Amino acid sequence: MDKFMERAVELAVENVRCGGQPFGAVLVKNNNIVAEGVNELHKTYDISGHAELLAIRRAQEHVQTNDLSGYTMYASGEPCPMCLSAMYFVGIEKVYYCASVENAVEVGLGKSKAIYEDLQKTKAERTLSMIQMPLKEGQENPMKLWKEQS
Repeated sequence: MDKFMERAVELAVENVRCGGQPFGAVLVKNNNIVAEGVNELHKTYDISGHAELLAIRRAQEHVQTNDLSGYTMYASGEPCPMCLSAMYFVGIEKVYYCASVENAVEVGLGKSKAIYEDLQKTKAERTLSMIQMPLKEGQENPMKLWKEQS
């Protein structure tokens, strides 16, 4: 195992021993650890408190950027759709993971698999109902405002 993956797994093990879930993440650039995270759901009651997201937030705060191109994520478990989306948004180019989504299902952590499956369906078929509502007549359009100010 690579030293960064070993660290991600070590963080996950420590987190389980502290009452958390088995997820740790290490964000690396130029062969150096920039930030780490573990799932903190059990501490913060914040569903976005996933290891990868926390590592991303800490790195962004540290380097003051929204662009983490050139960074690599090492995660003890295959990232969930939320974490994966954040990695796309921030420009992370490579992710290494240890336990697969299927491994997570085997130990009772199957929400990621269900979400990945749901996302493959059309919007109308998904379990989460999404309904588009147009702007009211005369209401300022934030998208248009953004384009004008960019």
